[in-house]
Amino acid sequence: MRKLILLALVGLGAQLVDGSLGMAYGVTSTTLLLAIGTNPAAASATVHLAEIGTTLVSGLSHWKFGNVDWKVVLKIGVPGAVGAFAGATFLSGLSTETAAPLMAVILLALGLYVFIRFTTMGLPKGRLGLPLRKRFLAPLGVVAGFVDSTGGGGWGPVGTPAILASGRLEPRKTIGSIDTSEFLVAIAASLGFLFGLGTENINFAWVVALLIGGVIAAPIAAWLVRHIPPRVLGAAVGGVIILTNSRTLLRSDWIDASDGVRYSIYAVIYAVWAAALVYSFREHRKNAAEERRILEEADARAAADDRREPELA
Repeated sequence: MRKLILLALVGLGAQLVDGSLGMAYGVTSTTLLLAIGTNPAAASATVHLAEIGTTLVSGLSHWKFGNVDWKVVLKIGVPGAVGAFAGATFLSGLSTETAAPLMAVILLALGLYVFIRFTTMGLPKGRLGLPLRKRFLAPLGVVAGFVDSTGGGGWGPVGTPAILASGRLEPRKTIGSIDTSEFLVAIAASLGFLFGLGTENINFAWVVALLIGGVIAAPIAAWLVRHIPPRVLGAAVGGVIILTNSRTLLRSDWIDASDGVRYSIYAVIYAVWAAALVYSFREHRKNAAEERRILEEADARAAADDRREPELA
């Protein structure tokens, strides 16, 4: 019972992050399932089955708050479903000994990307409003869907930064559209895992626990997306993913590092992570202050123009 409550809390926390950042539900949940010894394919299958419900509620919540571009959802979601099914059947055929470190490498790479992208870079806004082409979204969807299934997460970490980097869709609609389209990806991945694994390796009580936590958090996250600074949240989530999967790799047969080496690496990760959080928070405050200053100057100019108009008349 204690484990089910913990999984529900994991689902709640992961969905809060995913719904407000546009990524990390699958990566975070799968990482923690692997940490307690779950078979890699079964871990990914468990998460994706839970995501059918969480992404449905999340998508509806984002739609209610006006965070969804339905053209983007269809252009990336359908190819994403194809990639997710292919990735699920591929992972189902791998042995646990091969899949565990392989999945850790994929998750570590995604964690590094999230960590670096949101710690060091702002969100480009210069080309907002320009259309996102199918020739860009379709291949992105296939790759993101495949990575999502094989890594137990990746739809958001691949899709969200790519669309944000294009500068053509505002952040809240990028996050809402990615979360909504993930419903199609979750269905396709789940079908692929059920086809490849059957049901005997999947603990449906765990699925329900993750689902309950995620469903509770989904509408809250859709509201929070307008208020939480993505830079700080990205640094925090990226650090968790990096630390957990570094631990998996260092203890695996691929590396089998000694205790001294492992603890030294953990100390470095903690130090860099703490510095990144402090830097991200300071940059967020600095950028927010700059934006307020620009708005205040614009208001002052507008007020001065209003006072001048009667004089000119």
